Amino acid sequence: MTPRSRLLLRMTVSIGLLAAVAMAVDPASVVRHLGSLHPGWVLAALALSAVQLALSAWRWHFTAHRLGLRLRWAAALREYLLGSFVNQVLPGGVIGDASRAWRHARETARTGPAIRAVILERGSGQLVMALVAVPAVFALAGWAPPLLAWSAATAFGLILLATSPLLPAAPADNQPGIRADLRRALLSPGALPLQLIGSALVVATYLGVFLAAGRAIGATLPALELMALVPPVLLAMLIPITIAGWGLREGAAATVWAAAGHDPAEGAAIAVAYGLLVLVATLPGALCFRAPRRTPTTG
Repeated sequence: MTPRSRLLLRMTVSIGLLAAVAMAVDPASVVRHLGSLHPGWVLAALALSAVQLALSAWRWHFTAHRLGLRLRWAAALREYLLGSFVNQVLPGGVIGDASRAWRHARETARTGPAIRAVILERGSGQLVMALVAVPAVFALAGWAPPLLAWSAATAFGLILLATSPLLPAAPADNQPGIRADLRRALLSPGALPLQLIGSALVVATYLGVFLAAGRAIGATLPALELMALVPPVLLAMLIPITIAGWGLREGAAATVWAAAGHDPAEGAAIAVAYGLLVLVATLPGALCFRAPRRTPTTG
């Protein structure tokens, strides 16, 4: 399948899912919610998005350095902003990450480690996202009491932190390969706590932006209840079949809100507001493009 065909397919999926959501909920109610965006909460969401990008860039910077790669935090922030913008406007949600990896590989002339640095830093984030989202799904579906589900996830995270000093030391810098890089970036004692804490802070900003989006449209659900509904929606956005999660996010939000006994139109409206706010937050990334300097090689 050609890139153009994939783009058209994912645009079709996004439009089709959004149309399905519009038929399942009251579109007029969604529009009413979006027509009363509170500017203070909009600014809060944009500020949290900026913090999220800064933390994500630090995570990439840290991971790259664990793999012996040069990457200044300021450069990582610029590239992360560019990659996030690309992910928002192109299908699949991973092209921006692939671009970051390719551009960093051009800068360092070390393709394998540069690609693995992006994969591993994103992987640490997905691990923490799963620790947050899976208990929420279990509790929402009635498969486990909420207290038990969240306690189990918290216990697992604490066990990971407590046992990290028992992990094997990082291999020598000159030892190549995926397994060696995995140990350097995630599994060595000094790396795992910082990766988990950094990714936990990133996930917290995702939840915070969603909460701010909810308050911006006038949602009055208690903050803790609203935050408990968000993780399954964020998990659904990871499925790479649409453009920037459009359609999947709104459908998941409407479904989750309905399952929890709330107005599905409100859930869909919060998801739309979230998508728009994230898009606006990444727009400066369009100004961050510049050709990477290629490190000369010898021999």
